[in-house]
Amino acid sequence: MKRLLRSGISKTTTTGLAVCAAALMSLQSVKAETAAEFYNGKSISLVVSSSAGGGYDTLSRTLARYLPNHLPGNPTILVRNMPGAGGIVATKYLYSVAPKDGLTIGGVQNNTPFEPLLGTKEADYDATKFNWIGSPSFETGILMSWHLSPVKTVAQARVKEITVSASGTNSTPSLYARLLNELLGLKLKIVVGYPGQTESFLAMERGEVDGYPSIFWSSLTSTRPDWIADKKINFIVQYGPQVEAAIADTPTVLQFLTKDEDKLLLKAAIAPLALGRPFLLPPGVPADRVAFMQKAVMETFADPEFLADAERLKLGVNVPRSAADMKKIVDEAYATPEAIVTRLRKIAQP
Repeated sequence: MKRLLRSGISKTTTTGLAVCAAALMSLQSVKAETAAEFYNGKSISLVVSSSAGGGYDTLSRTLARYLPNHLPGNPTILVRNMPGAGGIVATKYLYSVAPKDGLTIGGVQNNTPFEPLLGTKEADYDATKFNWIGSPSFETGILMSWHLSPVKTVAQARVKEITVSASGTNSTPSLYARLLNELLGLKLKIVVGYPGQTESFLAMERGEVDGYPSIFWSSLTSTRPDWIADKKINFIVQYGPQVEAAIADTPTVLQFLTKDEDKLLLKAAIAPLALGRPFLLPPGVPADRVAFMQKAVMETFADPEFLADAERLKLGVNVPRSAADMKKIVDEAYATPEAIVTRLRKIAQP
């Protein structure tokens, strides 16, 4: 100590240096923790934007069973349902409230990332800032009619009015019905008031309506496979990011379009279908944890046991979308020319 004092270094300075050294060692320790070490044995929350028992919920719970096999320490994943406003409630929570440490995952309905683009007031979040971690599939939408309907083709739907069911004026089925009328010149008359898809299907069987404007192929195969086998429905036209091979003889909307602006409108409108059933992390999660979770999720989607379970449950897992694929879909949608966005908003919210 005398030497220190003689050299001009005080006891106070020495103490300060010791504190700084300890702080530096602590900081280095934190920085040295890898993402694998962080996730080891942790408890992860998986927030699902729909109620229990539906397709999104079933998929999320299946993912929650197999994802721990691809994370260190076999962490626990707890599924938490947060329905409301068509998925917007959960999406807002994930954007602004959920912890940003990488321990909260979101499984959201594919419409929610695009609600701000459509001008939905409740959707006060920036979807381009989410950290996408993977999607197990793309979706294909179909306009179908009951087998007793006189309208079975696009040509017939252009000259004869048919009724199609929907839950509300601003629901997804209503949006796609108006989009088909706009792009193809169809005469679909929307009948609202049916709580959901199940009730809409019953309405077709009872003859209350002629068809349904936006059944997804994955949903149809899991809920009404007998309709396909027994030819109880007519596939009028399909729309999505790519042709559904199982119904390759059904024409696509794109086949009928010649104007570039119509093609851009279609691309923006079906962006949710291209996104499939998206999983994400909130904005602000450390990049190494995001990358680690992206890798684990994509490994899960390729896991033979997960795929076998998905097939058994008819979850429609087809072509997984990587985080880069998902980011591109969202970014391109938000780069849509303003004139096209204005047109889309008029269709979405008449």
